[in-house]
Amino acid sequence: MKILDVGSGLGQFTLMMARSAGEGSVVVGIERDRRQLGEARKLLASHRGGGATVDFREGDATNLDLRKGEWGSFDLAHSRFLLEHLPEPAAAVAGMAKALRPGGRLFLSDDDHGVFRLTPEPAGFRDLWGAYMRSYEAAGNDPRIGRRLGDMLRDAGFRSIRIGGMFFGGHADEPHFRMIADNLTGILEGAGETMTSSGAIGREAYARSMAALRSWKQDPSAAQWYMVCWAEGILPVPPG
Repeated sequence: MKILDVGSGLGQFTLMMARSAGEGSVVVGIERDRRQLGEARKLLASHRGGGATVDFREGDATNLDLRKGEWGSFDLAHSRFLLEHLPEPAAAVAGMAKALRPGGRLFLSDDDHGVFRLTPEPAGFRDLWGAYMRSYEAAGNDPRIGRRLGDMLRDAGFRSIRIGGMFFGGHADEPHFRMIADNLTGILEGAGETMTSSGAIGREAYARSMAALRSWKQDPSAAQWYMVCWAEGILPVPPG
């Protein structure tokens, strides 16, 4: 197989696909962030098994710079948690479509932040999460893009489209819950300056909401309900 992973990040999932593809396969990861690209290349240096050739490259998801002969040659293109960060996500989907051979498959996975729920809901969390989504919109991005993935594939010419979701959450009794709760807290801490400086939420309201969120993690009945959206489609084979 030939696989194209756009927005390959730290490279873990790219290497998982390489192992699954097996001997003789070619996997190309495209990443814009040089720090993440460097970490992916370090991971590749210690990668063992699978027999696939893996190539991590610096590049722009909305303006792919593939090599001569690579356009129209990939069996599978993939992106994960990429489109929500792009003001022009359709350009990335169009580029991946151009990279695929006729009959090739595109798999997209992304967030719909509008379906995120915590229970019991911490004080101020609804306003805090709303401010987080508005920080996406202020940058020209769509925090609800997960629900649009199927339509984006159809608009790009794909057919045999399927959609679904992967649950991402947990209850306080589950061993992985603390990791999930810490991940949520870390995301909102990282976005805090953007949210407050833009006026999406006041600094005092932000501080109070974050304190309530940290306390929520200790609640024995705490639970996070969330779904990561996915869609896949097939590029039609021209008649004849």
